[in-house]
Amino acid sequence: MFFRPSKTILYFLLIVAFLLPTIKGFAQENLEEICQWEKIEEKPENLSDEDYESLLKRCQEYYQKISQDIEADISRTEEEKNTLQNKIYILKNKIRSLDYQIYQGNIMVKDLSVQIQDTQLSIDETNLKIEEVKRNLSNILQLQYEEDQRSFVSILLAEETLTDLFNELMALEAINLKTQDLLRSIKDLKFNLEGHKEHMDEEKGDLENVVMMQTLQKQESARTKEQEEYFLRLTEEEYQKQLREQEEIEKKVAEIRARIFELVGIPEAPTFGEALDLAKYVESITGVRPALLLAVLTQESNIGKNVGQCYLKNPSTGEGVVAYNGRKIARVMKPTRDVQPFLSITKELGRDPYNTLVSCPMSYGWGGAMGPSQFIPSTWIIYRERVKQITGKPADPWNIKDAFLATGLYLSDYGAAQRTYSGEWRAAMIYFSGSTNSKYSFYGNSVMAIAKDLQKDIETIESAQ
Repeated sequence: MFFRPSKTILYFLLIVAFLLPTIKGFAQENLEEICQWEKIEEKPENLSDEDYESLLKRCQEYYQKISQDIEADISRTEEEKNTLQNKIYILKNKIRSLDYQIYQGNIMVKDLSVQIQDTQLSIDETNLKIEEVKRNLSNILQLQYEEDQRSFVSILLAEETLTDLFNELMALEAINLKTQDLLRSIKDLKFNLEGHKEHMDEEKGDLENVVMMQTLQKQESARTKEQEEYFLRLTEEEYQKQLREQEEIEKKVAEIRARIFELVGIPEAPTFGEALDLAKYVESITGVRPALLLAVLTQESNIGKNVGQCYLKNPSTGEGVVAYNGRKIARVMKPTRDVQPFLSITKELGRDPYNTLVSCPMSYGWGGAMGPSQFIPSTWIIYRERVKQITGKPADPWNIKDAFLATGLYLSDYGAAQRTYSGEWRAAMIYFSGSTNSKYSFYGNSVMAIAKDLQKDIETIESAQ
């Protein structure tokens, strides 16, 4: 005897089997429609805060996946015959990918803004609790003070019986215990408040980085569109002629050699050729590919346009001034993390710590980064001795050679010397944020894209030599 399904069950299974592909396709189309930035820029009225944040994360992953698919398509197309049509197709896809990365950045900004708002609410609530506890403590201390002014004899005479006296003493003891409880509460609340503020500083710093990356992505998109327009004006014959002409290659080499490598925080920026020589020197020690090292430094210098524009003035608070106008500014350097290492670094180098340029803070977070590699003092301390052992002199974060070397050591420590895409991407991510958190993947992707272009430039130079 065996089980025979009923007709109802068979009909249900047939319907599910028929509708399943449609449902799957609908879900994909629905996600594509829902994640349009115009629809999610503001929270839909029918969604709770939790559901809205969940939607933002889903849409972020959706755009990231589309961007990755496009990049894979670009790679495949580049391996095919180099024709004008392919070149234009690649540029169009790059623009699409950048657009999706910008959408992803917009979503991240919105998501972080929601998190910052929630953290600020927690801070406000904690402040209210602290004020309430302070008022209660003030009342208890006032009552305790009044009781302390009475002598034991006056208390003894004022009470009619020993029981009343005992009750009075117990009440005084209860006041003391309550005072201690309230003091502990204030201490705990203060600790929580400091934690909330620290968390919000980190979230605001993340937000600043995302906004900066969006700006870079938009600039890259504009440059790519210019390239597309240029190639659209060419005929296939003209394009192939350009590829064949050695004069064009030599001209490109000359342009590459003359191109200024945009490093800030140092008196004179090296040319690309000088920077490449330094990167090869670092490669011989660390194994890190020159193109990756230069890509990370290019990315850092582009992000840090305000590098080297501030002086630390108050080591206790981390306050300082803007170098070119003397305007006071907060958060130049984090006192609990970076001030003491900074004082140690400048002392070893014979620098005046209060007249040594460091990065100004962005609108959120802390400044204090040093030199072309943008090391914060607490991180430079970790690599200072290793650089010194190699060069035989005190490591200077404002020295180009030392800065390149420290960056190479850092990247090598986190897998860049493996010279695989995943190893280099991971090292770049950790260099940027200290983690491989997927919400910062735009940074790793951007570094790898820059490295890819730089590798082509390097190969062009080497082939022409």
